[in-house]
Amino acid sequence: MREITVATVQMQPVLGHMEDNLIKMGEFIRRIATEQPVDLIVFPELVTTGYEMGPRFPQMAQLVPGPAANIIGQRASEYGVHVAFGMVTKEKVESIIYNSAVLIGVDGEVIGQYNKVHLRGEERMAFRAGYRIVPFEADFGVVGLMVGWDLAFPEAARSLVLEGAELLAVLANWEQPHAAEWQTYLHARAYENATFIAAANRVGEEPSYTFFGRSTIIGPRGRIHAAVDDPIEGYAVAKIDLDEIRHQREESQILQCRQPAAYRPVVKKY
Repeated sequence: MREITVATVQMQPVLGHMEDNLIKMGEFIRRIATEQPVDLIVFPELVTTGYEMGPRFPQMAQLVPGPAANIIGQRASEYGVHVAFGMVTKEKVESIIYNSAVLIGVDGEVIGQYNKVHLRGEERMAFRAGYRIVPFEADFGVVGLMVGWDLAFPEAARSLVLEGAELLAVLANWEQPHAAEWQTYLHARAYENATFIAAANRVGEEPSYTFFGRSTIIGPRGRIHAAVDDPIEGYAVAKIDLDEIRHQREESQILQCRQPAAYRPVVKKY
């Protein structure tokens, strides 16, 4: 058995108040890690800033490693836990910013940064789309990072799984009235890839959106291991066995029976 413990946090960031949000994240890490040993804590998309920053996003963008990653790295190192969280990042060229997910290791160092590939609506005016979908090696296994609308694209999850991801961490700002859509996508991605998904969706309101939470940890057979059903701040925690992935894939043959040569239209640009 390869048992690990995973937590997904649904938090309400204060719009534009990065310092306050980082303090709250640190408190969540402390609470979760002192209640039980935990291997990975997943926070929502853009949790350090909030979602509706518009033209203010460039002011909040940071390099990785940088101040925000270093602060979360200190907490990760203090409690011996991996942490995945969403933030706005930049390149050395100041005008290029991304909606990113960052994975921190138990030593407090950055393991990897993923830049959201599938930008939705007004996000296209603020961010540059990422172009690489690759998983990262954590101490306990291989983690794939997905941000928000990436979840709606089966190609993203499948690409990560084919590259070795055993656990998909989904960092989201999924809004009302689309709770059914959120839950359907989570189940579909878990079933069709025979993989674990740890999904953290934020709560609270911003000027144009209301976010519903429903952060969930779901297994390769579609079993919900833990969830936060109410639209309030909180977290879900579950112990999962990564060996269940191999057993389910051997039983279903879901990856072995693929026919890639028949799927050529999938990679054509619309």
